[in-house]
Amino acid sequence: MANRENWEADLDLRSMADDSHQAAHPEQAPRMLTVTDVARYPRPGMGGPGLLRFTPDSSRLTFLLSGEGDLVRSLWSYEIGSGERHVLAGRAGEGEELSREEELRRERTRTRELGVTDYIFARDAETPTLLIPGGRLLRVAAGDEPLRELAGSVGPLEEPRLSPNGRFVSFVRAGELHVLPIEGGEARQLSGGAEDGLTNGLADFIAQEEFDQPAGHWWSPDSGQLAYVRADSRHIPPYPIVHQGAREILTERHRYPFAGSPNARVTLGVIDVGGGATRWMDLEKEEDFYLVRVAWQPDGALTAQVLSRDQKTLRLLRFDAGGAVSLLLEERSTPWINITHDARFLESGEWLWSSERSGFRHLYLYAADGSPIRRLTEGDWMVTDVVGVDEARRLVYFSATAESVLERQIYRTSLDGGGLERLSQEPGWHRGVLSNDGDWLVDSYSSLEQPRVVTLLATDGSTSLTLHEESETGAAALGLRPPELLTMPGADGSALDGALYRPDPPVAPAPLIVAVYGGPHAQLVANDWSMTVDVRAQYLAQQGFLVLRLDNRGAAGRGLAFEAALHERLGRVEVEDQIAGVRFLVEQGWADPERVGIYGWSYGGYMTALCMMRAPDVFKAGVAGAPVADWDGYDTGYTERYMGTPAGNAEGYREASLLTHADELEGHLLLVHGGVDENVHFRHTARLITALTKAQKPYDLLIFPEERHMPRDAAGLEYMERRLVAYFEAHL
Repeated sequence: MANRENWEADLDLRSMADDSHQAAHPEQAPRMLTVTDVARYPRPGMGGPGLLRFTPDSSRLTFLLSGEGDLVRSLWSYEIGSGERHVLAGRAGEGEELSREEELRRERTRTRELGVTDYIFARDAETPTLLIPGGRLLRVAAGDEPLRELAGSVGPLEEPRLSPNGRFVSFVRAGELHVLPIEGGEARQLSGGAEDGLTNGLADFIAQEEFDQPAGHWWSPDSGQLAYVRADSRHIPPYPIVHQGAREILTERHRYPFAGSPNARVTLGVIDVGGGATRWMDLEKEEDFYLVRVAWQPDGALTAQVLSRDQKTLRLLRFDAGGAVSLLLEERSTPWINITHDARFLESGEWLWSSERSGFRHLYLYAADGSPIRRLTEGDWMVTDVVGVDEARRLVYFSATAESVLERQIYRTSLDGGGLERLSQEPGWHRGVLSNDGDWLVDSYSSLEQPRVVTLLATDGSTSLTLHEESETGAAALGLRPPELLTMPGADGSALDGALYRPDPPVAPAPLIVAVYGGPHAQLVANDWSMTVDVRAQYLAQQGFLVLRLDNRGAAGRGLAFEAALHERLGRVEVEDQIAGVRFLVEQGWADPERVGIYGWSYGGYMTALCMMRAPDVFKAGVAGAPVADWDGYDTGYTERYMGTPAGNAEGYREASLLTHADELEGHLLLVHGGVDENVHFRHTARLITALTKAQKPYDLLIFPEERHMPRDAAGLEYMERRLVAYFEAHL
């Protein structure tokens, strides 16, 4: 649940097929949406260039794009000097066969797209070298040669990585780390000892799912060594997941660490590419910790970020060539520390760090020995992402909420101190990519009114080129009305951000449906095109419903204190604020208090069921997708960050559980779950059913036996949307 982008997938907001060719012109009557529209991917205006990167020499911009407007993407190249565009790697069909490992990787990263889904350039190769990973094969190209399949790579493999010099590919097969020369030869196994529950070169489940750390091995800058993780989960009992909807009898076994139970034991080693003994690093005196980040410094030293089990202490460790360890920084924070990708190690020996020690995330510069040099940003706003560092000009580029929490703008400031310079201009949500030489910045942005625009900017201000703009896919052309942003009072009087999708034609008071997520590490309301193409909300509004999104206390983007309001008591302030939002709309005369529904997925599914139970006088009908029934059944990394352990916070867990409140349900509740969900197990819904049965409470159930946490099947998605709409029409 915790990854920054995951909540969008949980809410079904990420993408939908671009049917702009069917759209009416702005002067015509708005086109009425259909349930088929709601279930289609990618969303209108959301299918533009993705995974934008510059080539190592900064001469070209590369990106993934579907020329046909569907989910199957190709790798494209844009030549900055000439403006020429061409395809580097073509599409693969929708029937592409994925290994189980690749299928699970895409689930961890919430990747719905097909075709080319990733690509890697060798940073320091004499001849520009490109690697395109796949679930069962690798393709590589050096210079202007065509892509070729890499001999020896066929078969299931995981986490392929291209060495900086472009001569080797590392990957994991059968739990062991291998190296393969790209010019020919057999793959060489470097590690040993793998078995069921013990892997070399792969991140453990919690690192992948909850700390946005998919990598489990890292090349040294000189391509002579590999750092890698040994993850030992043998002491964690396998959790079986049975494919009840498949023709074959299939059972998956995942070593899932439930809250309060043991985690994987991880160790960090370094091995020479030529083989030999692994040198193991001294990470911690204690066994119970999370290895959340690993990075090499330019001088060849290795760094590791180690987070304590209670997630209140973060240590940045440095290992020299001989393995000797030094502590560069120790960060302590309550109630928890949020982990980022902001650290940057510079050629000068200095390093960039971000911290919420002031209550808001800001940037700090440190000397090579860990002594602080200066604070680079400050204020009651947050740095949300480090875009890049131009070391030659001593500039750091970043996105932040300095203008508004509802927007992300791109700024830069000097490493030597000074004020901020805002580089993005248009209101909205901006994401940036900086070229390696610091000469170019890609600004990819959208707003409620504007579908995504990709602009290439010269950082000296001399040039601005629009690379992508869907001018025919505006809100009016699609028959969509951007939601209305407003500020609403929370249960404690806090000013909360909300968004309203009003009925078309207008109805007052209207039946109200709350679209909820509600959990930490996520922001739901923003000046962003994804809000406008929330096609489910738009469709419901066209059917006469008022739809509300509300960022309750606990949401991200507003500082640590705002997010920490739910510490050790999940499901309390979030529910109180959602109730306050409903009552505010009722007081305005906009919502009918007798016809209020709610829906959500994952944490939103949990919130849906809990709101139905704790406020039956407010919420009359709900559709809860993949709900967490009891937090003792979710994983360690996410749950303990916010709740502590079940032993240390027994009352908090009891009160936050849907099972505790099952006998309070009065309205109509539809439970939806995938049968092979390896994140929020179907066991959660099964346990809730047992509690509802014991309490003699009626419920409705919709199961997709072969779906995981993010539903993907096109027919299943449309069926689910029809059931959701019919449920609210019947009960509101």
